[in-house]
Amino acid sequence: MYGGGRPEPTQYGGQPEQPGPAPYGQPLQDQPQYGQPYQGQPQYGQPQYGQGFQQQGYGYPGQRVHTTPDGQPLSGWWRRVFARIIDWLLAGLIGLPLTGYFSYHYGQVVWQYLKDTMDAAASGATQTSTTLPAEAYKWMIPAALLGMAVSFAYEFFFLTRKGATPGKMALGIAVRLRDVPGNPPGSAVAKRYGFMILLNLLGWIPFVGALFFFVGLINYLWPLWDDKKQALHDKIAGTNVVRR
Repeated sequence: MYGGGRPEPTQYGGQPEQPGPAPYGQPLQDQPQYGQPYQGQPQYGQPQYGQGFQQQGYGYPGQRVHTTPDGQPLSGWWRRVFARIIDWLLAGLIGLPLTGYFSYHYGQVVWQYLKDTMDAAASGATQTSTTLPAEAYKWMIPAALLGMAVSFAYEFFFLTRKGATPGKMALGIAVRLRDVPGNPPGSAVAKRYGFMILLNLLGWIPFVGALFFFVGLINYLWPLWDDKKQALHDKIAGTNVVRR
């Protein structure tokens, strides 16, 4: 109506008309000007999405990265396995001058036993024994004990001085006390590797050796489900295997 002033323009149906575009040169409503960030957009120097998770022990949003209490990332299981294989091979080569003589004679006894067994099977004779002859143990036990001694010295030397064996260095991991950074002390290394040697020795006991073999297997698999990524020998020594 025309009585009290100009009425507001309306569209068909009585709904208010939407505002038209702003005049040339003026920004639209709620539109940032050139050089100003959009609403909610982080400015330069502000933390981006995902950085807060990394600072709190997360690699990606929702993915937990296990660390020591002071924040050093822990090693994955496969890195530990491959490092252990490398160290077994190196320690075996280092100890070969000590163990080679006994291992050679042990191999000869085993080979002769297998040859006799196959010959007996080919001739149709009945095999009376399925165990190695006593002479085999005369050579096997010294070879195994010397090999364990070399492996212990290998672990003790490198862990106390470098914090990592050559195998662990190759895989970028190291051993440390869980609550204290740096190279582990000799007492922790002795507990750590001594536990593994003890399981090997107990595995030789007749009848119950299979039980200790199973415990040894569980020891190596334990980091897969442990929240601190520790094997049983790590828990005894209070150590963690960490990324360098």
